[in-house]
Amino acid sequence: MHSKKQCVPFKGTKEQEEELLNVIRALKNEKGALMPILQKAQGIYGYLPLEVQKIVAKEMGIPLERVYGVVTFYSQFTLNPKGRNQVSVCLGTACYVKGSGDIYNALMEKLGIVGGECTEDGRFSLDACRCVGACGLAPVMMVNDDVYGRMTVDAIDGILAKYE
Repeated sequence: MHSKKQCVPFKGTKEQEEELLNVIRALKNEKGALMPILQKAQGIYGYLPLEVQKIVAKEMGIPLERVYGVVTFYSQFTLNPKGRNQVSVCLGTACYVKGSGDIYNALMEKLGIVGGECTEDGRFSLDACRCVGACGLAPVMMVNDDVYGRMTVDAIDGILAKYE
């Protein structure tokens, strides 16, 4: 499936920007401040879009490329918003061998997004994960904190309907 790379419009508020500016002012002179500033920025916005990265770079007096490099290097940061319902499919060995790749592909098709993206309506985001420690239930899919074991492609619609 080819993604049309969902581009969810940035919807930051003045209050969020003011909160971010306060965080930057408070931390920017500390050694190694970029990581905690980015962590707090993601806490404020839920993700780190280019608009937020530009504010951080400008206010800290560092190149945007440096901010972007840190954001894309560490897996704790995300460039895309998360959906109200975060769908995750385990692609660890036990789950993969039992067909989780087919489930992941079916979810991409049904939701019209690829991993790491969010549906246009903000209802679902999709990610792959590694072992969730439920190998006996393989293949495993999670929606938020709900674990669905022994998944089949046919079960996807019924599960997603619970979150609509």
